[in-house]
Amino acid sequence: MSKSNGTGIFIAIYCLACCVGSVSAQKLDATVLYRQNSDSGYSALIPGYSNPTSPDCAADVGNPACYNATQVTEGGSAPTPVSYNVIGTTLSLLLPDGRVAVLNCINKYSSRGNYISRGCGMPLVEHVQAEFKGKSARLEWPVGSEGRKTESEKYTIVAVLDKR
Repeated sequence: MSKSNGTGIFIAIYCLACCVGSVSAQKLDATVLYRQNSDSGYSALIPGYSNPTSPDCAADVGNPACYNATQVTEGGSAPTPVSYNVIGTTLSLLLPDGRVAVLNCINKYSSRGNYISRGCGMPLVEHVQAEFKGKSARLEWPVGSEGRKTESEKYTIVAVLDKR
């Protein structure tokens, strides 16, 4: 093999390696803003994107004003509704760049037909590791009194909302 062929192959492998690296999962530290869980459908509550006249929505989940969420579009045009109808476990995560990721996991049921469910793992801590890949996110968080063990769960990405 000539020197020019070897250089060409090296360049091709290098370019391929760079492309593969760019599609790999992105792992971030995130802060859990809000948690919700229900076996029936509900509108996801997203702190910071709810009606500003009701700032204490986290303490009063039953307040219907909390579900009148709006988001101002670029250019200050009329607000558009921010509403996601979900079922199962929903989390709102604050990402390091200020955006908010809305994630959902539907409870799993037994394939045997006996309807035994396994609820989605829900972090009860403030900070999690979130690995985003395609349309899903795998969350990992410490458990136990010393935090040596970890739990994880795979969530579907419902939306990533722009920084307010």
